[in-house]
Amino acid sequence: MAASPESSGPTTPTSKPLEIRTKSVEQTLVPLVTQITTLVNHQEKRIRRTEKACRAVQRVGEAVSFAVDRFVTVGQAIGDQNQDIKQEMYDACQEARAAGDSIATITNVQYQQGDDELLFQDKSQMVRAARALLSSVTKVLMVADKVMVKQLLCAKDKVLTSLVHLEEVSNFSEFVQLFSQFGTEMVELAHLSGDRQADLKDERARAKMGAARAVLERSTMMLLTSSKTCLRHPDCAPAVQNRNSVFHQMREALCAMERVVTEGSCLQDEGSLMSPVCLHNVVKQFEDAVERTRVTLVQPTDKEKLEESLNVIIDQANDFTDSAYTSHEHREKILALCENARMELQALLQVDANNDQVGKLDTTEELETAIIKTCKSMKDLKKQLQNTALDQASEIFKTNEDHDILSTLKVSGTQGDAGRVEEYCGKFAEHSEQLIEACRLLRHIAGNDPLYITACHAESCIRNLSPQLVTAAQTLVANPASKIARENLDVFCESWESQINEMSVLVKEINDFCSGRKGEKTVYLSLPRPGKHGTTLKTIKPVKLDAEEQAKIAKLGLEMKLMTSELDAETEKWEDPENDIVKKAQNMSSMSYSMYLFTRGEGPLKTTQDLFSQAEHFAEEGNKLFKTVKDFSDDIPDGVHKTELLAHLNKIPTFCQQLNFTCKSPTLGKQATFTKVDSAIQETKNLMNTVAKVVTTCFTAATKYNLDTGSSPVHRWRSGPPPQMDIGTSRNGEEGTPQHTQETRMNSLLRSKAVQQPIQTINAFERI
Repeated sequence: MAASPESSGPTTPTSKPLEIRTKSVEQTLVPLVTQITTLVNHQEKRIRRTEKACRAVQRVGEAVSFAVDRFVTVGQAIGDQNQDIKQEMYDACQEARAAGDSIATITNVQYQQGDDELLFQDKSQMVRAARALLSSVTKVLMVADKVMVKQLLCAKDKVLTSLVHLEEVSNFSEFVQLFSQFGTEMVELAHLSGDRQADLKDERARAKMGAARAVLERSTMMLLTSSKTCLRHPDCAPAVQNRNSVFHQMREALCAMERVVTEGSCLQDEGSLMSPVCLHNVVKQFEDAVERTRVTLVQPTDKEKLEESLNVIIDQANDFTDSAYTSHEHREKILALCENARMELQALLQVDANNDQVGKLDTTEELETAIIKTCKSMKDLKKQLQNTALDQASEIFKTNEDHDILSTLKVSGTQGDAGRVEEYCGKFAEHSEQLIEACRLLRHIAGNDPLYITACHAESCIRNLSPQLVTAAQTLVANPASKIARENLDVFCESWESQINEMSVLVKEINDFCSGRKGEKTVYLSLPRPGKHGTTLKTIKPVKLDAEEQAKIAKLGLEMKLMTSELDAETEKWEDPENDIVKKAQNMSSMSYSMYLFTRGEGPLKTTQDLFSQAEHFAEEGNKLFKTVKDFSDDIPDGVHKTELLAHLNKIPTFCQQLNFTCKSPTLGKQATFTKVDSAIQETKNLMNTVAKVVTTCFTAATKYNLDTGSSPVHRWRSGPPPQMDIGTSRNGEEGTPQHTQETRMNSLLRSKAVQQPIQTINAFERI
């Protein structure tokens, strides 16, 4: 891009350079920048006037002027439909049209026989006109972008208003009616905020938006069950406290979403959303400063900065050594490496001081050696801190303490055993503190802003969700016969498990970053063709779902994605990824994920026929997995593990048969096709749920009895990272961002109904 629209045009002391926050605005400017670059390059080349050159420049100038005129017409139409930005839009359009006319005037170069002058006499005239045009067009786009921001904020305000009404409701029938409206408003907000998240340029802003949307996604179902429980048991203090905490966290998430949308400039001005004392940042600054001494030597101010940085590093390392969950071995290594880093820095400073005394102004071999040793000591310390944080997190996942505690809370609450519930609530609180401590250490080693923000988000979610789950358990034990209280505790337990799964993703991503890897989930792309792999022989006309139909299956799609995440988590526990069970399960996970993307209108599956073909191939893989696990089960000694495995395993052929039958059944009409899609996704989800249980039981049996699963011995996952899953990005492209052109972007703004309103879909918040 030859010119940056962000810096184009003069700025006064009271004005700011134009700040482009979204990819769509930036992409819309690309064609215009290309044309203007052509004109500026002609001016720079000092081309002589010829008939051919004059005609070429005139054509480019006319094309620019015509494109600007069309562009301004669309912009004015947007202004007419949005009175609050009408005047601002008209002013920006007038400025753009004037700039376009200026370009046309400059390029209207006439050729006369025998004319030997330069094509452009004034070298700076074209540059000024180009900058003015870029600046004015950018203003039009950014005013138009305010319409999108306004839509999102209006959707947010609707949700906020509905929350107030839901909080004040006092009878169940009124609550059901209000919650139905609230669900529709949440779906609209989910779509608008998801589009905005994908469109944001700044990865830190995207991470912030993703965190807020994740809280809203998880809180929607918790709000439903906690409110129902509170209405059923209004005199139960834990029930009231449980519900109020959910309302509070949803309001906080909405406020965070608004800050990201309206305060983009603040995000940029911060320079970094990471804490100034984030250990990773300080270590990097220290290493850079040491490296610079090769060129600048150690100046007096550099000496103070180096010593100060090292003191901050050692001070932050105390978070690791002071942690009650850090092993003695790790603690001793950190202390020794901190002392070694201090000694190496002092040696470096001493070498530089000696060189100053003898008047040496260049880098000596002795100084180079000191620099290398200092950098190595810091690298060793950083690596040790990373290992400490990752090992501490891995130990938590290895013990799987969450499952035992939550199961006991459910059983004891249903039995009305208050003493046992109180005991395990205490254990759960201690376990939560360990998770919070692990998140705090992970923040220190997070290598970039998105990971840092995600670690902060994980810590905040665990800190909030832990007391919520405790109050849900206390509500149940106070009302052990209450079905709705049991349902409420189940929802909070599921949310907790989901949060732990997300934390395992975070650990995997941080581990990949520390190891110099960037993990990516492979989307299954092998689509069976009609007539093969047992698919239907009759060609069916492909159908694409419209926005409303996709929204209706959004909830099923999200549930299926959770099943995919759960299966990924189980397969990643196996240290040997090449055994037959893991490979077949991972294939099914990838296929299921591509089907999930279909529910969002994304990914490799474009039509309903693509979906049905993929589902048939998915069922085929399920039958293959059944045969493999069946052979494996023969090696398991008789007992509870074998019985449990066979109970889950024997369900797979039935689910596969049902899925095949659904996919091969003929349909006629749009409604019948949609029903078939809905059934296929539901049955795929059921099969995924069973496969996840089978893989879990296989892993338990293989670990306990040291069994071989096909290609190599099975080893229990110890200090390796938990499963890899994507946060915040789409698997089939960069940030899942559609490449908006100017025309499609403007048309989308001009639509009177930007988002279809699906019915009764309350859980549509999916992190992009």
